[in-house]
Amino acid sequence: MKTVQQIAMEIVAREGGYVNDPDDPGGATKYGVTLATMQRLGLDLDGNGRINETDVKRLTRDKARDIFVEHYFHAPRLDELPPVLQASVFDMYVNAGANAVRILQRLLNDMGQRIAIDGAVGPQTIEAAFIAQSLAPAYLADAYGIARRNYYYALADRRPGSRKYAKKRDGGKGGWITRAEDFISPRYHLTEAEHAARVVAWG
Repeated sequence: MKTVQQIAMEIVAREGGYVNDPDDPGGATKYGVTLATMQRLGLDLDGNGRINETDVKRLTRDKARDIFVEHYFHAPRLDELPPVLQASVFDMYVNAGANAVRILQRLLNDMGQRIAIDGAVGPQTIEAAFIAQSLAPAYLADAYGIARRNYYYALADRRPGSRKYAKKRDGGKGGWITRAEDFISPRYHLTEAEHAARVVAWG
């Protein structure tokens, strides 16, 4: 079983290097760590008293890994979820913050658990996740991954500027979709034709 540090380094690799895409609400980002996150954590890496894009550019892979493990895994209590969910929820938390937990909470409600959809991992969410695992041990991770994929498509439906993350220029699956499917069993991956049908309304 992979350690949380190994999973975090895979997230770092998946997120890639420095970008400052005007269509990305996160703004200046490196290895998945945004400028806003660095400002919130007080990470003045060049020591000049200001935290700006220069500090983002100075971020190392190891520092990004440590930020993720501390602030995106342990702090939100993802380590208390069933192990089968931890890697995917962790990856999604880096990408979408508390929405990663809301996706899980909606899924658990769909599976018959009655818990609040508040984006926070607390005793009810933890208990509900373990109950769901006991009821569907072979499917829970796939169900969450599929819910992630649906979230990305729905987000791109609402936000045209984000469609390039869900659909490549040639019409194929974009990074968001392939990222979600990294955590889904191959038998549940969409075919290229199914993906094309899902995004045809985008033009």
